[in-house]
Amino acid sequence: MLTISDLTVAYGDDTVIDGLSWQVGGEGALVTAILGPSGCGKSTLLRAVAGLEVPTRGAVRFHGVDLAGVEVHRRDFGVVFQDGQLFGGRSVASNIGYGLRVRRWPRRRIAERVDEMLDVVGLPGYGKRQVDTLSGGQAQRVALARALAPRPRLLLLDEPLAALDRRLRDELAVEISEIVRAAGVPTVVVTHDHAEAATMADVISVMRDGAMVQTSVPAHLWSRPADEWTARFLGVTTVLDARVESGVADTVLGALPLDVPDGSVRLGLRPESVEVGSLLEGREPGGHTAGGHTAGGTVRLVAELPSGPRVRLDTVAGEIDAVTDEPVMIGDRVRIRLVPERVAVIGR
Repeated sequence: MLTISDLTVAYGDDTVIDGLSWQVGGEGALVTAILGPSGCGKSTLLRAVAGLEVPTRGAVRFHGVDLAGVEVHRRDFGVVFQDGQLFGGRSVASNIGYGLRVRRWPRRRIAERVDEMLDVVGLPGYGKRQVDTLSGGQAQRVALARALAPRPRLLLLDEPLAALDRRLRDELAVEISEIVRAAGVPTVVVTHDHAEAATMADVISVMRDGAMVQTSVPAHLWSRPADEWTARFLGVTTVLDARVESGVADTVLGALPLDVPDGSVRLGLRPESVEVGSLLEGREPGGHTAGGHTAGGTVRLVAELPSGPRVRLDTVAGEIDAVTDEPVMIGDRVRIRLVPERVAVIGR
């Protein structure tokens, strides 16, 4: 649906995107997230698609049509920015109806569409409210309604929730996902938040230094990151080298079943990949037996988080983070178990 070929965007001598090629859309991929750290070029890419940035080289095509020279308002793309960019001093209805007035819809149809969009975004009866009186979450809903009102061919969301607090971000991520799916509008959302990307998107593209590193469905992205940088960006805190034979990976922290071909592998551990069990008696910190039947470490830190206790351990693999249901204390020597389904295989 959206195809980008050899795209380069530069500001003077500063090249932000260099020769990027990328394709968005297809069956089962209504919402795509561009996920990456700040400064990697995510917003610049979105602005180039919208027509707000002129590429130095390359092409942006929608349904096979080259958009070079097509003005922003003629692309029929809806755009929502981080701060919403509502028109201050105007009513909610005036903001939502803006794109419809530009397209010269009749007043009656504009009023009907505005009411319809207010219902869609969960703000019925807010039409006469001044946008300056809205909360951050309400303002973003109005910005989304304004973008969706003209029935765009593509919706572009640039960090739409970044300015909100964590609780509201989590709520709105679900709501926005439901709204755009109900509207059936192909959507590209830019974010640096892993949970936000996973909540909203069918497919996630990881971006680094102006290039796409990996594109996949969320589950595959977490379990099979393309390289170590991607793995660590996606939450891996420890990388282990291992050898797989007959479906079993042997690591310094123990053995685990792994459905990959025999040979050398690199494994990525997140805290939830490692479970802390009962206390080890009579073993040195980090002691383990060949074959990985028992592995252990010494507790260096215990953090009580809302999701459950998180511990930091000294092990033969260095310091690692883990989760536990056991009552452990700093200095305890404990057993370690790797959780196969939560271990990432890097580069496979």
